[in-house]
Amino acid sequence: MSRFLLKNDGLFIGSSSAMNYVGTMRLARLLGPGHTIVTILCDSGLRHLSKFCNLEYLSQHGLTPSAKALEFLDCR
Repeated sequence: MSRFLLKNDGLFIGSSSAMNYVGTMRLARLLGPGHTIVTILCDSGLRHLSKFCNLEYLSQHGLTPSAKALEFLDCR
């Protein structure tokens, strides 16, 4: 989610904020239109530059991102 938000919305957030955002999006889908949801994105992506944003590091550790879109937001 962090990579998606950086690429598509210009939001440079950390992993805690990314998981917060995923939960918020799932809740929004469950509630449907007409509701207001407020969340705080509490960390930036600065602490993750050396690993999380390093494709070589991720590949070496078998952590290459595989999501092509937002399929992990499924609310089933």
